[in-house]
Amino acid sequence: MEKIIPRWEWRTFGEGFGEAEKRVAAFTPEKVRESAEVYILSAVSNDNTKVRDMLMDIKTLQQVNDDSLEQWKPIMKGAFPLPVAEIVNVFAAFRVQPPAFARTEYTFQQFIDELIKPSKHLRAVDVKKVRTGYTINGCIAEMADVTADGRKTRTVAIESEDAARVIATVRELGLDRYPNINYLRGLKSLVNMTA
Repeated sequence: MEKIIPRWEWRTFGEGFGEAEKRVAAFTPEKVRESAEVYILSAVSNDNTKVRDMLMDIKTLQQVNDDSLEQWKPIMKGAFPLPVAEIVNVFAAFRVQPPAFARTEYTFQQFIDELIKPSKHLRAVDVKKVRTGYTINGCIAEMADVTADGRKTRTVAIESEDAARVIATVRELGLDRYPNINYLRGLKSLVNMTA
C-alpha cells in the first residue's frame, strides 16, 4: 500500500498577481491540464471534498504552521457508485449528520440529487479549471484559471512535503504579500456561500 505523505500548501485567489505572476510564468511550464470537477462545499467544514473523474476525493487539514502554511492529507479516493459505509465517512468530512439512506449505494447523480441538494449545509459547485503546472525549487507550483458556477477567478499555489521549501519559494516569488487562502475558502467566497 502506498504511503500517503501530507503536503504543505500555500495558495491564493484573485484577478491577478502582478509581478509575482510574471516571476512564476518565467519558469518553463511542464503541463497544462483542463478539468471539470464538482466541489461539495460544507457551510460547517473546510475539508476539501470534490468529485473528479467519478472519484470522490477528500483531503483534510492537518495543521497550520507559524508561516500560515496549511498541511493537507488525502484520506479518501472512492469510485461511484459509493456504498453507504463510505458515504458516512464523506459526511464526517462535511461535519454534517448523514441523512436516512434509501439505498445501499449511490451513483454520482443520486448522491447529488438525494443527499447533497436537500441539505441546508451543503452545496455542489461545478468547477472548471485550466491549470499550468511548474516545478519551482523542488515544489509543485500551479497557476490556474478557475470558473465556479459561472464565476471566474485565478489561483496560484505552491506545495511540497517540506514546509520550509514552500515558504521560501512563496517569498522568493513575491507571493507572500497575498493571503494564504485554501481552495474551499476561495470557492466559498467566489460563490458567496455563508454558514
